[in-house]
Amino acid sequence: METLVTQVVKCYHCGQPCEDEVLKLDEKSFCCYGCKTVYEILNENNLCEYYTFDENPGINLRHVSDDTYAYLDETAVKKQLLEFDSTSFARIRFYVPNIHCISCIWLLENLQKLQTGVLKSEVNFSGKTVRIDFNPELVSLSKLGRLLASLGYAPRINLNKEDRQVAPASQQLVIKLAIAGFAFGNVMLLSFPEYLGLNESDVALQRLFSWINIALAMPVTFYSGNEYFTNAWKSFKQRQINIDVPIAVGLLALLLRSVYDIVSQTGAGYLDSLTGLVFFLLIGRWFQSRTYDSLAFDRDYKSYFPLAIQKWMQNEWRAVVVYELEPQDVIRVRNMEIVPADSILKSEEAYFDYSFVTGESKPVKVMRGELVYAGGKLVGQPVELVVQKKTAQSQLTSLWNESAFQKPNESAYKKIIDRAARRFTWIVLLLAVGTGVFWFYYDTSRMWLVLTSVLMVACPCALALATPFTYGNMLRVFGRYGFYLKNADVIERMATINTLVFDKTGTITHGASAVNFAGFLTAQEYGWIKLITSTSTHPLSNLIAKHILNKSDAVITELKEFPGKGIQAVISGKSIRLGSALFTGNEGGGEAASRVFVSIDGLARGYFEIETSVRSEIKDLVARLGTQVKALLSGDHPIEAGRMRAVFPARVQLLFNQSPHDKLNFISDLQKQNHKVMMIGDGLNDSGALQQSDVGVAVTDDTGVFTPASDGILAGNMLGKLDSFLRLAKKSTVILKTGFVISFCYNAIALSVAMSGFLTPLIAAILMPISSVSVVGFTSLAVNWVARKEFKSNL
Repeated sequence: METLVTQVVKCYHCGQPCEDEVLKLDEKSFCCYGCKTVYEILNENNLCEYYTFDENPGINLRHVSDDTYAYLDETAVKKQLLEFDSTSFARIRFYVPNIHCISCIWLLENLQKLQTGVLKSEVNFSGKTVRIDFNPELVSLSKLGRLLASLGYAPRINLNKEDRQVAPASQQLVIKLAIAGFAFGNVMLLSFPEYLGLNESDVALQRLFSWINIALAMPVTFYSGNEYFTNAWKSFKQRQINIDVPIAVGLLALLLRSVYDIVSQTGAGYLDSLTGLVFFLLIGRWFQSRTYDSLAFDRDYKSYFPLAIQKWMQNEWRAVVVYELEPQDVIRVRNMEIVPADSILKSEEAYFDYSFVTGESKPVKVMRGELVYAGGKLVGQPVELVVQKKTAQSQLTSLWNESAFQKPNESAYKKIIDRAARRFTWIVLLLAVGTGVFWFYYDTSRMWLVLTSVLMVACPCALALATPFTYGNMLRVFGRYGFYLKNADVIERMATINTLVFDKTGTITHGASAVNFAGFLTAQEYGWIKLITSTSTHPLSNLIAKHILNKSDAVITELKEFPGKGIQAVISGKSIRLGSALFTGNEGGGEAASRVFVSIDGLARGYFEIETSVRSEIKDLVARLGTQVKALLSGDHPIEAGRMRAVFPARVQLLFNQSPHDKLNFISDLQKQNHKVMMIGDGLNDSGALQQSDVGVAVTDDTGVFTPASDGILAGNMLGKLDSFLRLAKKSTVILKTGFVISFCYNAIALSVAMSGFLTPLIAAILMPISSVSVVGFTSLAVNWVARKEFKSNL
């Protein structure tokens, strides 16, 4: 007798059965042309390593239409979706819900190898987004959409971005919680015969109730608790192990044991414990998410970014912070300032440097009525713009965190946590096995409950959460007191600082006690000088502009600013230069003040003598910082040496005539001597030194100059509290270590109690999220307490 065996052929790409037809290529089977095409693309580009990350990692592609994404090429749609657009560079951020594992990340970050015109792609795994930089001359937006869909990562596009809806994940959690709660209550109710010890005449009813309990427990285990099983299975396939593994093992053990007891009529099982366990685990997860949301570190500009801009209001230009801008506001951007929001150019023409966005420093010409994207830096004379969109919460801060401006240092605590988390689960599983063996011989009837308690109560989450919540809370405290940091890692580096180096102009000095002009200028020429200095963000230019009362309606042309040298422009056919003596062709020196020289059509006309004011709090700050202060660096003439020596003690080096390159080299030399250096400057002529230092701080006084090379931006009026910020950074590491100790003690005590049999699975499920919340609560309270204590004694 012959037996017909039907062999199911699975697709090599997606793993689905090949039902209608089987396509063959390289001795591999595919269910459709889409899957076959993806394999061909990967194979042609030597990217078949994709299939080594996960067995059948792809997604079925039978229903991808070529016209699905054609609408993305419409001008109105592109304008709404693109974060940046130019003739040779554009940026789009797609939401891709199908991102689920390392193979997805690996493939999506190699799109440039699959499609000509893609420059770079970067995945945000937690946000399920992929940011793609591309050349629109070589690849269209619709083609990018089709590419992602053909790879199995169809983007989900919402053209109404302002709509804020409850995340699907949150909705699903509530549904799972409701099902688990319903089942838990009913299983408890149906278990009363067992609880009350009814006699054998009610055995039939008791059996019926037991089978109903099984029916109720199944959706709880495999729907409400499916995330634990899914994550555990994925970790096994990745040859890794995570904290969901012991939870999944515990749930499965309780279910199988309970089903066996009921089917074999040897007991009532533990289905009340199982359903209650899932219910409380989900409550814990919901409570954790609510707690974390309330302490979220997606800071808004009020606590994160102090960028100011000039806005036309009440018939004058007033400085406002960027988060106050609304559509149709008229703003003025000066030379080297950053455009804070997508805007329309109101002036005739301008040049913008988009290097922060594109990496290309070549200025782009923009004409009147054209769109200027947020992040562009104006090169040239001031322009007026009309705001089109409110400043996005993360748009400019993402520029600050571009890889080009990152420090190479990796978080030491992150390394420790990563190693501990990997070992933690193995230790828990080994302890669970040992506990199971002991209770098997000591009291078999309690073995499953004790085993499940051990698997449930252990939680490395508190360990993992200690760092982001400690530094994240401290980040918000710093922002509250006028010190705005790039990210939380800066605090960790601040705690190691042992050397401070200061810039002079705009940092040690601020404002002017006197501004006098030695030479001759007509009233009209004074107006021209005011016009030119108003375009600059340099502190001395600002002082001159405020001092001159004469106004001019002349038009500036050919404006150029030379860092460390001066500024030049053409007004009414006259070539005007302001800056150093060498830059302007002036001769002569000064004895007691900073000087800004003036020349018109190559003829020296004199100089502005500026008696800059030393910040009143600096001398006390330097005294409190003590031996940590190593040097003062300045690009100015050493005529200020005497005044600076009155502020800095003899052990501090005073170095003048320092070029930006000299400052960078000085910082580098200190680092070679194992110094951890903080550089404090104004971000204008010292950006290289700020980038080179371990922590670079740009001091700002109502300015719109954005210095992405810095790690922090400190409000000028808070410079005198710099020592407080350094102490708080060190205290945050103490709080972090305390959080580690709390987490360790919790796990040690909870595991000991669970192994001894004094802990039920239900209590364990309640304790697990409480441990995480307790660490989060401790770090939050501790950070705020030490901050209040520090600033109360210093304000």
